[in-house]
Amino acid sequence: MSEAARGRFASRRSDRRLRGLLRKEWLQILRDPSSIAIAFVLPVVLLLLFGYGVSLDSKHVPIGIVIEQSGAEAASFAGAFRQSQYFEPRVFDTRQQAFAALRDHELDGVVVLPADFAQRLKADRDAPVQVIANGVNANSARLLSAYVQGVWSGWMHRVLAAQQIRIAEPVLPQTRIWFNPEVRSRNYLVPGLLVVNMTLVGALLTALVFAREWERGTLEALMVTPVSLREILLGKLLPYFALGIGGMVLSVLMAVYLFEVPLRGSLWVLAVCSTLFLLAALGMGLLISIVTRNQFVAGMAAIVATFLPAFLLSGFLFDIDSMPAVVQVITHLIAARYFVAILQSLFLAGDVWSVILPNAAALALMAAFFLGLSRRLLHKRLE
Repeated sequence: MSEAARGRFASRRSDRRLRGLLRKEWLQILRDPSSIAIAFVLPVVLLLLFGYGVSLDSKHVPIGIVIEQSGAEAASFAGAFRQSQYFEPRVFDTRQQAFAALRDHELDGVVVLPADFAQRLKADRDAPVQVIANGVNANSARLLSAYVQGVWSGWMHRVLAAQQIRIAEPVLPQTRIWFNPEVRSRNYLVPGLLVVNMTLVGALLTALVFAREWERGTLEALMVTPVSLREILLGKLLPYFALGIGGMVLSVLMAVYLFEVPLRGSLWVLAVCSTLFLLAALGMGLLISIVTRNQFVAGMAAIVATFLPAFLLSGFLFDIDSMPAVVQVITHLIAARYFVAILQSLFLAGDVWSVILPNAAALALMAAFFLGLSRRLLHKRLE
């Protein structure tokens, strides 16, 4: 037999072995539906929980308004809070009543209109208003102060317009909000949620499956067969890669049609970048599984090494630029950081190549590193 004929014969045998491994893996998935649950049910549950339960928008904030002396001006100002979607105002006669409600966490803030509010407003249009915010949550306190300032500014303009008084403003800002004109935090959070979901799904799929094989001894039995390590890796990874892509497609459909997040980028760019990220996640899970060889340890390691960094250090929820310099350096080791930047760009801005290309290159390098390291550590030895 010629060298070329032997090569074709070996290639056909390799293809048959690979098809057999793939068929075995799919049958195992169908008999043990936990992998299907991880790939499809887990992303749906997390998207519903975080998509509806997590919001950076402060609306219907309970706030107390103390009117020490009733009057048309004080009533008009209190009415401005009732017309705002950001507040649910309660009117108090004394400061003590409002402060007691604030201490009991019934209110997030208190606005005090002093007894001389109307008098000073009519005299020189300089009426001080006291704002007290609950500073336990610093972010909510800052938002509340800004919202109160906005209500005050809008109300003053309406009062002056009604009195036909015009004030020349030294600066007249004209605000335009790009990429997320509705200022919906869900448009910002849901793409990041896709990354967190796929990080956990991709790592758990391979970490638990390989560890299960080690515990049952079936992987050791596979090692003594003529199959090569390349065929073992492909036979294991390809089915779970397909499951991961299916979970990603389902998550994108939920993001666009359920949460109404705009998708302004190209589908093919989304597909390519999702493939790179999923390969990196599968590589991390495979590496964890090879090192641990135990389902419980592999599951815990996958959560600690992939899910928590993706949640805290990817820029999904917390701005990376506001983190300490040392933590910012660490975030470059997190694959989710690069995929968050890509998805937020694709969903909200479109195909911004200056963002997509460097982050996609980083994902490709991380995928090659984790898969290559896993291949190096996996041996056909039973030690």
